[in-house]
Amino acid sequence: MKNNLSHDTHHHPLGPAFRTMGVVIAIGIVYGDLGTSPLYVMKAVMNALPHNRPDFIIGAVSCVIWTLTLQTTIKYILITLRADNKGEGGILSLFALIRQKYRWAYVIAAIGAATLLADGVITPSITVVSAIEGLHNVYPSTPVVGVAIGVILVLFALQPFGTASLGRFFGIIMLGWFFMLGAFGLSNFMEYLPIVKAFNPMSAILFLKACPQVLIILGAIFLCATGAEALYSDLGHCGLHNIQVSWIYVKITLILNYLGQGAWAITHTDSIVPDINPFFQIIPSWFSLPGVIMATLAAIIASQALISGSFTIITEAISLGLWPNIKIKYPTELKGQMFIPGINYILMMLCIMIIYVFKSSSNMEAAYGLSITITMLMTTLLLFLYMRSNNTQLWKSIPITLCFLIIEGGFLLANSMKFSHGGFITILIAGFIFLIMYIWYNGRRIKNRCVTYEKIAPVIPILDQLSQDTQVPKFATHLVYVTRAKYKTDIESKIVYSLINRQPKRADTYWFVYLWRSDEPYEFNYNVTTFVKEKIFRVDITSGFKLGFHVDDYLRRIVSKMQKEGDVDLISRYPSLRANNIRGDFRYMVVERIMRNSFVLPFYRKTILIIYTIIQKFVTSDTQILDLDPSNVTVESAPLVKKDN
Repeated sequence: MKNNLSHDTHHHPLGPAFRTMGVVIAIGIVYGDLGTSPLYVMKAVMNALPHNRPDFIIGAVSCVIWTLTLQTTIKYILITLRADNKGEGGILSLFALIRQKYRWAYVIAAIGAATLLADGVITPSITVVSAIEGLHNVYPSTPVVGVAIGVILVLFALQPFGTASLGRFFGIIMLGWFFMLGAFGLSNFMEYLPIVKAFNPMSAILFLKACPQVLIILGAIFLCATGAEALYSDLGHCGLHNIQVSWIYVKITLILNYLGQGAWAITHTDSIVPDINPFFQIIPSWFSLPGVIMATLAAIIASQALISGSFTIITEAISLGLWPNIKIKYPTELKGQMFIPGINYILMMLCIMIIYVFKSSSNMEAAYGLSITITMLMTTLLLFLYMRSNNTQLWKSIPITLCFLIIEGGFLLANSMKFSHGGFITILIAGFIFLIMYIWYNGRRIKNRCVTYEKIAPVIPILDQLSQDTQVPKFATHLVYVTRAKYKTDIESKIVYSLINRQPKRADTYWFVYLWRSDEPYEFNYNVTTFVKEKIFRVDITSGFKLGFHVDDYLRRIVSKMQKEGDVDLISRYPSLRANNIRGDFRYMVVERIMRNSFVLPFYRKTILIIYTIIQKFVTSDTQILDLDPSNVTVESAPLVKKDN
């Protein structure tokens, strides 16, 4: 019996429908990081330039323009966004598309996800601090560190309540922010029209040849593209066409602003001092305070997008077996909005630490960009595997891949110089995250290799007789086991051990539930197999990797539908309760596999399994990850057994 319950499964292949409001929302959600980069990019470039020569400044602006064009427009907007998983994007969604064919690519996906999460620590910090530093033009005595930490505390404190009510305003605020960027950039651009030479790629090439500190300059220029990965991650929230259309407006305003900052730097060489920020210098004095307020709002919106993105990455990693089971809350009814307490407060503490240690955006610039470069490289590698899995011809896939590997490899070389200036912090964070992902993924695989199965056919008549044996105390009316047996003809030995050998468990109805996580984000369907009419069933549930597992809810809906169709009797078998038409109880069994001292494995695998077991003690239990009511769950343990034994 194959069915598809009513569920929020419809998902446009290119994401939400294209419409004017969709474009505005995309501007608010997708472009926060890219949109706030003018706050610190030209400041970092001016600090790195050995000479304030006009040709150097024009060359640097040209590098920014062509980095945005090659990395953001061509790689992400035109190519990568088309590698969608039923409308969903991001590095883990890309891995989900290819993992059946290239399972080993989990290492690439884990490195990319780990570095992206590490980037989520420093990006809110540098964005907020850069915005608050603008207050120096209005109130020179502003305690930047204290105010920035206060903003971060408020931002993270709001996460448990959800941001659905604020989301509708983000697009309008960011629309105004980009208009401000373009308007003030244009007014300064008009004061030095020769800076239009920056559109010529030769200006960038000649600059890179002539500049004596080219790697330091490239490290600063790369900051303009750090938000490009967010375009891909937010594909499911906004849709391909909304992102592509809104990018036209966003890119025009960004380029105008960079041109304006460059023009100001050329026409005000005497005003350039260390750590001066051209962004705030091109804003008229009469608009200084509103400009700082707008910058702060844009920084908060950008940080919010990164925090939400971190929650999404962790949720997808859990679904793909790359991260331990942890508690996830859903503060609003808005699809895709979630809150992970542990991740939220760890991010908050790390952001505060970054602000307190680095103190200024200039110091953060020296450490920023290294980890996200690695993420982009990993996305490029996965994109090549995706093209190969789709049988894209090599003469197309290889040049595309090599082109971006060369560009990103150059940026990685440049950003590697930041390692000793604080870049090591994000690499250490990313390394720790990757280690957890690697151990969790492989620990689960080692454990799964130790699962032994038996044929279910001989077990069925025993259970049928057991359910009628009144000498055995009744354990439950409905007894449910979650099984890992992929084939309906099999059952785990540990479940047979629990049902019959350890302590015979008599029930009126037995349910074996098999869960399959689909690579399609929002797919949901199920299939019921009847072994004994109205007594022994197997339910195979397919759930998309973005939906997660909610076994209690899923099974309740499935059995209610079965009762309406006359396939099962849910009323209690106790006469007093049955007379009042009261439903029977459901008891879920969770059988945990434990490693005994006598369990023999090679040193490498046993070490991974030991660390895996330690991590498991600090994370969410199977009861929570399956979303079961703890009051209806009985937990038992069974020893791990090697298959050859």
